[in-house]
Amino acid sequence: MVQIVCPNCAAANRMPPERDAGAAKCGRCGEALFQGRPVDVDAARLQVHRRANQGLPVLLDVWAPWCGPCRLMAPHFAAAAQRLEPRVRLLKLNADEAPEASAALGVSGIPALILLKDGREVARNAGAMTTDQIIAWMNQALATA
Repeated sequence: MVQIVCPNCAAANRMPPERDAGAAKCGRCGEALFQGRPVDVDAARLQVHRRANQGLPVLLDVWAPWCGPCRLMAPHFAAAAQRLEPRVRLLKLNADEAPEASAALGVSGIPALILLKDGREVARNAGAMTTDQIIAWMNQALATA
């Protein structure tokens, strides 16, 4: 059974792995579970996604609005979401708005990509990447995780 957190209301939704997650809707609020774009999270929502997304990898982008490389990578991360969902959940965490969460993750440089699987970190990369680089890095990290 796969468990997916709703990007709208943060409810955990259980779903059989053979069901099409791309067409799935939240059992609580009725919104689509995947919308083809990264989900902005704060520290509390990040913890919900870490704890409750099971069987679904989570790719987290830790960024800041003043960071040039972060702004450069943002459209590439959004394009990666369109190509990777529903097999991966993509999240964005603003390091300026959630400094404690960034520190708890051990982020020392941004943009930072952190790949989580069942709540555990399995890979990390710092620095801007293109859409194809993000997808290739993530696929390689999942293959060795």
